[in-house]
Amino acid sequence: MNSTSARRLGTALIVLVSVGYTIIPLVASLATASASVNARLLVLLAAFYWPHFLHVRQAFTGARSRWLPATLAVQAVAAYLPEVLGFTGWSAGTAPLLAGPVLLLLPLRWGGVLVTTMAAAEFWWLQGIFHNVTGSYFYALTIVITGAMIYVVVRLVRVTAELEQARADLAEAAVLKERLRISRDLHDGLGHSLTAIVLKGDLAARLMDRDLPAAKTEIGALVQVARETALEVRQVARGYRRMTLSDEVHRATALLESSGIGCQVNLAEMTPSREQDEALAWAVREGVTNILRHSRATTCSITTSNRAGRAHLEIVNNGLPPDDARTARPFGGGLTGLVERAAQTGGTVEAGHTPEGGFRLTMEVPA
Repeated sequence: MNSTSARRLGTALIVLVSVGYTIIPLVASLATASASVNARLLVLLAAFYWPHFLHVRQAFTGARSRWLPATLAVQAVAAYLPEVLGFTGWSAGTAPLLAGPVLLLLPLRWGGVLVTTMAAAEFWWLQGIFHNVTGSYFYALTIVITGAMIYVVVRLVRVTAELEQARADLAEAAVLKERLRISRDLHDGLGHSLTAIVLKGDLAARLMDRDLPAAKTEIGALVQVARETALEVRQVARGYRRMTLSDEVHRATALLESSGIGCQVNLAEMTPSREQDEALAWAVREGVTNILRHSRATTCSITTSNRAGRAHLEIVNNGLPPDDARTARPFGGGLTGLVERAAQTGGTVEAGHTPEGGFRLTMEVPA
């Protein structure tokens, strides 16, 4: 049931209960009393029901009219004044309905105290008129029960609307999260792959004149990287790409060495979970991509170790350009994505320049 249907059902229930409290005495009065008495009765009913349904409507929407104190006072006067004017037992039908807006529109603590006071006053008033303890107690109890029923119905409708809005917010958040995932994966994955394609294309062009077989080999490798890139794009779109640290280190080593950068690898025996292994693999990809794009490195090392139950990855390279050493920010777009990935697995990322003029990227995740 959606919020609109719930509100219609709640409104119908409250209208049915509200009309039921006064329909029998109204019909009896119209059949037996004079026209002047019935005219006053209809005016009093209008004075009571107009603010009553206005208050219920406000409670359904959560709005608060600036005239709220005045309209609640009008309803209270219309609920009890007819008793003074000679309509004996009038409040037995109006006081239970008044209890609903009192609970809904006033702070619940004070509304509960006021409704209890109304019930006690109704018992005392009817006991003094009819001298019937059972009947007086019954009518006093209807004030509490009817007020609680109206309050619960309105609150259930409001909760239904809030849950519907929460579902819409969660759906929107899921869409945004998926967009961020695709954006991050495309940035991290395509950036690395396109860098590899450019490097292999440049290498093949340089080898074309002096070493044709080697150039053909590089072109073949370029085609293979392009195919893998196309596959990665499809996997990102479908949301089930799978990366492993060992595979990514193997690809990174081959790419670095083909670019003339010596690479030393030292991987410790670890068994991280799938999410943590993928986070470490993304760190290797982002680190190697940055080395190829932004450094003049000649050496690079990729090391993993187990430190107090946490998997520690460290990527260090030399040859950071002097301008970058002075002006480069430790965290760009790609490294920011790594921070997000690490945080999702309970890990951390650090990046910065080394005293020797190189760059160090580290990631720690629970092992």
